[in-house]
Amino acid sequence: MKKRVSSEEVKLAALKRLKDRGVTLEDIAKIVYEMQVVYNRDLTMEQCLESVQKVLEKREIQHAILVGVELDILAEKKLLQEPLQTIIETDEGLFGVDETLAIGLVYGYGSIALTTFGYLDKDKIGIIKKLDTKNGKKVHTFLDDLVAGIAASASGRIAHLLRDVEEGEEKRAKENDEKFNEINVS
Repeated sequence: MKKRVSSEEVKLAALKRLKDRGVTLEDIAKIVYEMQVVYNRDLTMEQCLESVQKVLEKREIQHAILVGVELDILAEKKLLQEPLQTIIETDEGLFGVDETLAIGLVYGYGSIALTTFGYLDKDKIGIIKKLDTKNGKKVHTFLDDLVAGIAASASGRIAHLLRDVEEGEEKRAKENDEKFNEINVS
């Protein structure tokens, strides 16, 4: 039987990749806060950080981080074949595979996450802008979009949970949160 990689190993590897590339969960939570505080004045950074952590529990998101960051690293080391090497290294404008990978992250979190991703892809803020700025030899063609996808997903998650709370449905909010966790396991 083939060796199976444990979920915990995958999660830790994805989190390490983010950290090694200079992205903290707090960086992502700041973006979530900026996106959602206009709709919820009582929102806290702690809630945003918790939402980011919940989103990062999802295996598909962990896999996307591992794949995208690996491609960025290979491009930095000039280990890809042409023309892909130049396309990824220069973040070619018509290369949409990075966005395609990242947009897949938001589908579990509704249209709010989808539209937030579109906004973040266009008007890059926070760590996304820093990653998108070509400085030195680092390549972040995939990572900037992945961070946008994570932030957008966490934003969508918060928006849906907030609606449940606003409607006085604390039980429903808890059930939806548990449902998100179940989805993350499957």
